[in-house]
Amino acid sequence: MTATTDTTTTTGMPDLYPTRGTAEVLTPRQDPVVWGAPDAPGPIVPADLLSFERDGFLAIDQLITDDEVTVYRDELNRLVNDPDIRADERSIVEPKSKEIRSVFEVHKISEVFAKLVRDERVVGRARQILGSDVYVHQSRINVKPGFGASGFYWHSDFETWHAEDGLPRMRTVSVSIALTENHDTNGGLMIMPGSHKTFLGCAGATPKDNYKKSLQMQDAGTPSDEALTRFATEHGIKLFTGRAGSATWFDCNCMHGSGDNITPFPRSNVFIVFNSVENTAVEPFAAPVRRPEFIGARDFTPVK
Repeated sequence: MTATTDTTTTTGMPDLYPTRGTAEVLTPRQDPVVWGAPDAPGPIVPADLLSFERDGFLAIDQLITDDEVTVYRDELNRLVNDPDIRADERSIVEPKSKEIRSVFEVHKISEVFAKLVRDERVVGRARQILGSDVYVHQSRINVKPGFGASGFYWHSDFETWHAEDGLPRMRTVSVSIALTENHDTNGGLMIMPGSHKTFLGCAGATPKDNYKKSLQMQDAGTPSDEALTRFATEHGIKLFTGRAGSATWFDCNCMHGSGDNITPFPRSNVFIVFNSVENTAVEPFAAPVRRPEFIGARDFTPVK
């Protein structure tokens, strides 16, 4: 692996985070982690903002109430059992079981989840971290039923969003809200604390329509074993557990993944990605075509 500095794309826009080249490259983060002022009003207290800056994530024991969990879990079950939703291109199925793995753009499919996106407990935290109005770059429900639901291999979301969606800067934050209990055994989220401070540009070109494969199993944009060993040795690995209603906020460049769920206990969550309205997508930096808008939004309307 080698270190690199920014290059310029064919469009003339600087590429601060080169990736998908002939070799893996390491680039120090060029952007703030917390864009808002430390004392800016909002749901996150200053000490937690400092923790987010340091680690790249913030865990919240209870973001939504038990009654709200029931509402959102019922809506998730309604969606995954709706034949029309299953037939929609926004639904991704497990390669082996053929069961629904994810449903994208749920804030447009479902008014129930649209209200959650607009909830100040949710969007207020995103505005506070990113220091601006925000829009939804991506939303989805993830379903991990027991007995064999597959995981998500180690990756940085920003690597994909930069390479394939054209997000220029690291000014994007995600929240995963648990709708079932996260045990230490049912395929929970794992993050390498502090990994968000270094961008790992991956080796290998991006195939056309890569998203059709990558949403089931990551290939392009996957770090090498050598790089992952280096990151894990330096940063360690944090496994997130918690009751239904808990949430994890994490920076777009965190190295993260999750294992298979071979337990009887399901793990489902709603996942929302907020991007700053001052960081709107351009053309992809390392892909032949854009991904579909239900995966990488081109509607930059602020959440209100």
